[in-house]
Amino acid sequence: MKLYYSPGSLGLAPHIALREAGLDFNLVRVDFRTKTTVEGDYFKVTPKGFVPALKLDDGEVITEAPVVLQWIADHSPERKLMPASDSPEHYRALEWLNYVATDIYKGYHTLFSPFLDVGSKLRYIEGYLGPRLSYLDEHLSKNEHLLESGFSVADAFLFNILSWSPRVRVDPSGFTALQQFIARMSERPSVQASLKAEGISLK
Repeated sequence: MKLYYSPGSLGLAPHIALREAGLDFNLVRVDFRTKTTVEGDYFKVTPKGFVPALKLDDGEVITEAPVVLQWIADHSPERKLMPASDSPEHYRALEWLNYVATDIYKGYHTLFSPFLDVGSKLRYIEGYLGPRLSYLDEHLSKNEHLLESGFSVADAFLFNILSWSPRVRVDPSGFTALQQFIARMSERPSVQASLKAEGISLK
């Protein structure tokens, strides 16, 4: 199994999840600029050209971070990375995965746009991201993880996005619970190993 990634991209969440799951995998780094890997043309892996992509041993390729995360959880049920599919909390987990993928990821991704000036981005942070981060902060002030049952792939996904804050001028200092969440996640061995493997420093 191969995980195609680029350091600091959306590949970090499934990278963490794979380590949490204890699954065997190889990392293949994608050059965003050239869309190539040591194997050659990345478009031959996925015509989308984006990461992450998880290539299974049978050659099947899965893309889109929330789906890759769901696959990892489904194929390591003993690690309880997602609640059982017949449980009410399973749908809470899907809610969080979708919330992070839409409201949070899209919010952060917009801030990388070269078509917006600094002033526009700061107003966007205040008007769009601010209320959503406040919602997360309120929830995490009462819960150590997104789910009451504990760590899930949704936490890895959220941590992945929040780790971009310094790169896009999002100041988390007003969100105490979010800062504590990031600190807790940073202490997980799977997170530390993933950051080290990708050569990422959060400082």
